[in-house]
Amino acid sequence: MRICIVGGALQGMEAVFLGRKAGYETVLIDRRPDAPALSICDEPHVLNPVNDPEGALAIFRTCDAVLPACEEHDLLEVLDRILAGSGIPFLFDLRAYDTSQSKLLSNDLMQEVGVPLPGHWPECGFPVVVKPSSQSGSIGVSVAHSQEEIDAGLEKVRSLGDDPVIQEFVHGKSVSLEVIGDGSKAFSYVTTEVVLDGGYDCKEVRCFPDILDDEQQESFGKWSRLTAERLGLNALMDVEAILTPKGLRFLEIDARIPSQTPAAILTATGVNLLERLVESRLGEHTEAVPSGRSGIYWHLHFKDGVLETTGEKEFSHVRGPRLDSGLFGSDDSISDYAGGRAEWHGTFMVSGDTPAEAESRRLSVIQAIMGECGCEKFVDLSPKEA
Repeated sequence: MRICIVGGALQGMEAVFLGRKAGYETVLIDRRPDAPALSICDEPHVLNPVNDPEGALAIFRTCDAVLPACEEHDLLEVLDRILAGSGIPFLFDLRAYDTSQSKLLSNDLMQEVGVPLPGHWPECGFPVVVKPSSQSGSIGVSVAHSQEEIDAGLEKVRSLGDDPVIQEFVHGKSVSLEVIGDGSKAFSYVTTEVVLDGGYDCKEVRCFPDILDDEQQESFGKWSRLTAERLGLNALMDVEAILTPKGLRFLEIDARIPSQTPAAILTATGVNLLERLVESRLGEHTEAVPSGRSGIYWHLHFKDGVLETTGEKEFSHVRGPRLDSGLFGSDDSISDYAGGRAEWHGTFMVSGDTPAEAESRRLSVIQAIMGECGCEKFVDLSPKEA
């Protein structure tokens, strides 16, 4: 299998990692010569399909499938257009993506299905979250405890040229679930827990078998599949929710390959979501049987003697990374580490038979890095500590 991945940033690194773990030959296209995934793929191309669609199509014709790992809408439209009728499987659903990228549209969709959502403003009362409808991650998101803070949040959203969404602020365990649809039927996979850094960016993903109890897991899978089927999903979708004291509250859906969670799932369970997506598109869908093991995926930034856990935004500054197995005792890593460097970025993955064993191995990796690099300090902040 030879797969072409378009986009070499965070999602592109994730896709290349999954592809190489699946034994695929990975071809990567990005318009930027310094895109980090170019250094870890099998065949790199610096090219912009928007400006050179024929050049891109010539590369696609040497491949068995094309996967976008990007969010630029003009690029996605070009890919959708030039692959239409080509006979080359396009592992993406632009219509579903457009719905999922609008929190207003996706909330309406989930409400139609009956998915439990955070309360609406003003009925929900304070605190609330003010967020832009069409941005990804934590961009433009703020928590408000007063009308003045709501107004400030609305101004932030307006500065992005976006429409605002105001919802009840819900707190609890942040969980994620991937769903793959074939246009009519959807299959849900493995739940992960997302852990945030001091800036509300994802610094760590835990894939443990006990993140949710059986009833919660059944509910998460059911509502996620129903949402995907109502959407008519013919691709991969990520579903994010918060486990509150009152039960699950769904936050958003993203019909694209996510970064971070698939690698954590693969590390813990051996389930490769890229393989499952390819099989689904080729009409060979098979159920995944997780191993029951545990895994942890996390980002680190080393600079001037200080080692810090960090979110994926900081990790995106990695330059010329490489894939390693066994670095500092990890299962796998993506990093630009080199001995003697004053600054480097890395993502590390460890597994274990139990959550405690995986956590013990994570700590051992951190200790090994501190010893090797002569770290003076280790920093690991959460939002409440920042």
